[in-house]
Amino acid sequence: MNYKSLLKKEGISPTKQRLEIASILLDKPQHLSADQVLILLRRQGSKVSKATIYNTLKLFKLSGLVRELNIDSARTIYDSAAYTHHHFYNIDTFEVIDIPKDEINFDAFPSLPYGTKKDDIEILIKIRQK
Repeated sequence: MNYKSLLKKEGISPTKQRLEIASILLDKPQHLSADQVLILLRRQGSKVSKATIYNTLKLFKLSGLVRELNIDSARTIYDSAAYTHHHFYNIDTFEVIDIPKDEINFDAFPSLPYGTKKDDIEILIKIRQK
């Protein structure tokens, strides 16, 4: 994939560091934390700082290149499949597994607060090992 063109298309300046992060995170559909991105970059010999990774992930999120999954107050995962879908989260193994959007249906939906409209629905189902 041509990450330089992709970033330019999204209005993101394709710096060396951003291209390195894109090559890790956007290479395939996956769920990675900022720390996991850092580890993978270090294995490739990259010197990108942790602050740059966090700033780039925020930029990628704002541009719609990745989705941010807030698993709990201490764990944020970045999903390279930016389309709407749901997830299983295995509490024991920390694995995040995609659930296609059409596999979850709502028979009833709560009334929205006054002055708001539905934007998106994202379900996170927490599971454990047997």
